[in-house]
Amino acid sequence: MESLRAEHEALMQFLYLAPVGLVQAGIDGEIVMINPISAQLLMPLSPDGCLTNLFTALEGVAPGLRLQCAQYPQPNGMVFEGLHIHLRAEERRGVPQILSFTLLKLDEARIMAVIQDVTAEVRRERQLRQSDAWLNAILTRISDYALAAIDREGRLCDWNDSIARVTGFGEHIVGSPYSIFYPPDAMTGEHLLDRLREADANGWSMDEGLRLRADGSQFWCSALIAPLPDREAFGDDPSAPAYCLILRDISDKRAATEKRRQAAFCDHLTSLANRRAFFEAAELELERAAHTPRSLALIVFDADHFKQVNDRYGHPAGDRVLCDLANVLRDTFRAVDTVARLGGEEFAVLLPSTGIDQALASAERLRLAVSTRLVAADGAEIAYTVSAGVAVLDATAEGNIDLLIKRADEALYIAKAQGRNRVASWTPELTHHADTPQRSRHAG
Repeated sequence: MESLRAEHEALMQFLYLAPVGLVQAGIDGEIVMINPISAQLLMPLSPDGCLTNLFTALEGVAPGLRLQCAQYPQPNGMVFEGLHIHLRAEERRGVPQILSFTLLKLDEARIMAVIQDVTAEVRRERQLRQSDAWLNAILTRISDYALAAIDREGRLCDWNDSIARVTGFGEHIVGSPYSIFYPPDAMTGEHLLDRLREADANGWSMDEGLRLRADGSQFWCSALIAPLPDREAFGDDPSAPAYCLILRDISDKRAATEKRRQAAFCDHLTSLANRRAFFEAAELELERAAHTPRSLALIVFDADHFKQVNDRYGHPAGDRVLCDLANVLRDTFRAVDTVARLGGEEFAVLLPSTGIDQALASAERLRLAVSTRLVAADGAEIAYTVSAGVAVLDATAEGNIDLLIKRADEALYIAKAQGRNRVASWTPELTHHADTPQRSRHAG
């Protein structure tokens, strides 16, 4: 008897201290035992303030429990599990609440109810679902973002619908390294692993550049790689998702940036480099020459008698002459040369790693090409010529861009003074013209 009494007391202690609500009742719902948590949860539901019958207490929020229990076909077992009972704010004194209700049939005469307050869990689950739905809606509707999961070796193992929209690739890329999005030779296997190691060390790794679509076309893209927070849950499975790859199509952004760059560094009339771009390129070339000694040549050009063209034919005709000259300049010089319009009818070409003989030959080639051209202007055909001044800083000379321009201007003045439609080069003997270095800019 003492042993049974001890077991009974231990059981009752467990029932009363259990972290969930426990109610034992007869088959008709009359409560035999109820622990404090159950009483706290159910008491506000009792219509008369007296909690004596389980079914009566729940009739207002979960009708039909009595009938459902009576119709359960087995003498014992689980009648239902995890039924959610939603309590309105007024029933909970201003606090909406959700109870999880499980009903067990112990035998023909007894039932047991297990009650839990799952309000916080349900709300968290609902918030997670809403967050997932919200995030998914964003990720599937933003056309310039694409997400993919990659494994520890950088192979693609999952992606969202935007991958196909952004890159054109589909399911056939499963198991391919994510370098499939890069132009040939743009990313080696070692570079790929370096990106993953950088992501592990810093929490993310990002780069921007040209990427490939499935049809072979290229687009500007930023690529962000970040380790997945729960990747350890997959253990040592090498094919399990380990990183998130986010690709963003930034073609429009790059186009806007290029448009701004064009506005800042291009001459609006000829689309050549403008004065600002020329001086930045010149400073860069001088810096390179300081570290790797090499010569730097400069040619300055003027359209001869340009003021007369404007006065006789009008400024639109003058603009056509300048644009024509710009086209000849593009065709004459190399891609590494900086061809710029400094202002008015004055042009300049900066030629890295170029000696005086090569610079003079290029200037003469341009002069001859221009002298055979005619520009149509309102029924008239305009013939024009150019004069050019050439100066070179050799690999051993010290100097700056102002000195180079000054010398080229002095040579241009000599070419014009000798009758125009000529090319002249700077020599030390021309220094006696240094007191009037800007005359060529206004001589026409």
